[in-house]
Amino acid sequence: MKNIVFVFLLLLVITAQAQEKTPLKLWYKTPSGKTWENALPIGNGRLGAMIYGNPEKEILQLNEHTVWSGSPNRNDNPEALAALPKIQQLIFDGKYKEAEQLVGKTIITKKSHGQMFQPVGNLELTLNGHETPTNYYRDLDLEKAVAKVSYTVGDVNYVREMIASLADRVIAVRLTASKPKSLSFTATFPTPQTKAKVSARGNELIVAGTTSDHEGVEGKIHFTGISRFKSEGGTLTATDTSLIVKEANAVTIYISIATNFNNYNDISGDDQARAKDYLDKAYSKSFDELRKSHVAAYEKYFNRVTLDLGTSDAGKLPTDERLKNFRNSNDPHLAALYFQFGRYLLISSSQPGGQPANLQGIWNQWMKPPWDSKYTININAEMNYWPAEKTNLSELHEPFLQMVNDLSQTGKETARVMYGARGWVAHHNTDIWRATGAVDGPLWGCWNASAGWMSQHLWERYLYSGDKKYLQSIYPIFKGASLFYVDFLVKHPKYQWLVVNPGMSPENAPKAHEETALDAGTTMDNQIVFDIFSTTIRAAEILNSDKSFADTLRAMRNQLPPMHIGQHGQLQEWLEDIDDPKDEHRHISHLYGLFPSNQISPYRTPQLHSAAAKTLAHRGDVSTGWSMGWKVNWWARMLDGNHAYKLIQDQLTPVGTNPGGGGTYNNLFDAHPPFQIDGNFGCTSGIAEMLMQSSDGTVHLLPALPDRWPTGRVTGLRARGGFEIVSMDWKDGKIVKVVIKSNLGGNLRLRVPGSVKFSDGKSLTVASGENSNGFFFVDETAKPIVSSKADVQLLNIRETVVYDVATVAGKMYTFVAE
Repeated sequence: MKNIVFVFLLLLVITAQAQEKTPLKLWYKTPSGKTWENALPIGNGRLGAMIYGNPEKEILQLNEHTVWSGSPNRNDNPEALAALPKIQQLIFDGKYKEAEQLVGKTIITKKSHGQMFQPVGNLELTLNGHETPTNYYRDLDLEKAVAKVSYTVGDVNYVREMIASLADRVIAVRLTASKPKSLSFTATFPTPQTKAKVSARGNELIVAGTTSDHEGVEGKIHFTGISRFKSEGGTLTATDTSLIVKEANAVTIYISIATNFNNYNDISGDDQARAKDYLDKAYSKSFDELRKSHVAAYEKYFNRVTLDLGTSDAGKLPTDERLKNFRNSNDPHLAALYFQFGRYLLISSSQPGGQPANLQGIWNQWMKPPWDSKYTININAEMNYWPAEKTNLSELHEPFLQMVNDLSQTGKETARVMYGARGWVAHHNTDIWRATGAVDGPLWGCWNASAGWMSQHLWERYLYSGDKKYLQSIYPIFKGASLFYVDFLVKHPKYQWLVVNPGMSPENAPKAHEETALDAGTTMDNQIVFDIFSTTIRAAEILNSDKSFADTLRAMRNQLPPMHIGQHGQLQEWLEDIDDPKDEHRHISHLYGLFPSNQISPYRTPQLHSAAAKTLAHRGDVSTGWSMGWKVNWWARMLDGNHAYKLIQDQLTPVGTNPGGGGTYNNLFDAHPPFQIDGNFGCTSGIAEMLMQSSDGTVHLLPALPDRWPTGRVTGLRARGGFEIVSMDWKDGKIVKVVIKSNLGGNLRLRVPGSVKFSDGKSLTVASGENSNGFFFVDETAKPIVSSKADVQLLNIRETVVYDVATVAGKMYTFVAE
């Protein structure tokens, strides 16, 4: 025991030294130039800025979370209802292309295909004579959420600090110089918005206007942005559209932006009054005061989770050089940095009361951005929030959960008008106006499973929190999503199963399937219907209500198609066995059942688990950025840490060096390409899944630890059932010590590698076959979670031992390896 204590203390010392040597910073020796993907992001959930860090011309590219084109609108296609029987028959007859053509005419909207998230403009500071500085340095401190630029011109050292204050709802910039009267620059506020005006008066630069019309929807978002300058010494003068600072000692800039947006059907707010109110409150404070309150508000979230995977000499290089070298170097700290960068991005782009993080989070420079920078809800928007609960950022899940609540209202009309169904439905895309119609085209837009999938995020919130009042409040959303399927499912004439028709396997259109994604009873559709039915049944049981409806869902669930293993040993994507082993499409939607769902398990469904591995092998590794992020999670669920790590290497590869695939930009933004933030969040989730999983009725420790991370420490990860990993230390690939807090009490079921034996001086027993972990249960149709050598041999995974611990709410439990 003394040796164990000594090893643990030694680990703590090593960890502390490592953190001191290699802080969690993105840092560079060169400015961004004209490249947006070199700039560094700051944000507070309402405002976002990209910091270029150019000495001679600083650029802060600015966004506000509700600056979108258009105005309240609907985009349902009422022609769908009459055409539905014909479409269904064509699909059942195998005439997929004919069905696709009819879908394009009758289901896809004839109105707006979704509105655009747009920029406000740039704050630009032009500093003559700063073109050739020395000692240049810029960074983004993930532990403080502060961006910094420093350099030398002549014998003067210049420093800029930038924050997007979480506490005061403004962006603040502080410029200082080492000698008095050394700061002189011209400030402007150009905007790409065509219906906006820029003006300067006193110590303020103001941009005010209205967003764009788009696809027949009038732009009615009014926005006001104010940059107010506080100069210490020197002079400050205004022209019509600029401010000129001369010979100041220091300058602080306060930036406030607001709109008239209240919610998706109310735009009656006063943007000017709001912007001025936020600004006036912040302007009375010094930059140091703003910085202090901002860092405190940020640390409340960020400090909940730490991750130490060790360091190496590679960590001494600038971030862009580390990125270039990562595939061929040992740089475990970069993986930890990337994990925490994902958490930083979620804190910065998603705050309670604000809009959810969209395809680009809260950072976008284009008036017409790729995919409108809206919400793609057939994977990408969901992926943004995979880290929320498990990496201890539950409050930041709220904007997405609120969007699901909004869609459960707007989607009722879509279900009724387009499909003659009760409940609610959403297709593959939405926007700030919570549109639920089908957009873009039949290859993408006909997918109608968003309600079922997004509802699982609300269920996850409950599984982590155990809050029955919350469950009661969200039950109508579950019921509405299930009710749509009760009315929409039809019997397959060949197989007699209940199927979604028209359904689709998102965006994959193989030759063997007439180059269309449309079908009836695709595997992903079946899995999502199974999940929403099971969630609604379980919620009704917990709430002791709605028994007859739950019975209806049980009867229908029993008639859903099972998952199938095909001729190549793969998990079939379709009811027919037509998968091509050479198909490397980025969407592997039929593995939804492996992750984020838990329908496929190495311990309950080993044959399906093995088939999923075959499918992953067929699809390959290198793909778009977000696809590789999803694959990290899948390989973690495969319990193959080395393959998951290989995907992290593929993702952390500079853009353009992955043939045919995505990668990562210099600022660590994920590249589809172009930039999509979902891959950042997906990989953060995947790294958490490599270290701890809780989807299968147990808290599984180090389920997919790669050989590259032999020693490390993690704190703060959360598990379903109300458990928190207060700390977990491992050395040479083996657990040394773990401390777990039980927030809800009940049974704690631990799964650990078979070589680990725990002793804690308390009641610790080898688990029975009962499938439970606190109040969290895998669906009752599942097999008991027990380790068997047959399963281990089939899947080539490590044997595990499962322990049961009776816990009391609020207490911590320490387990030390013998």
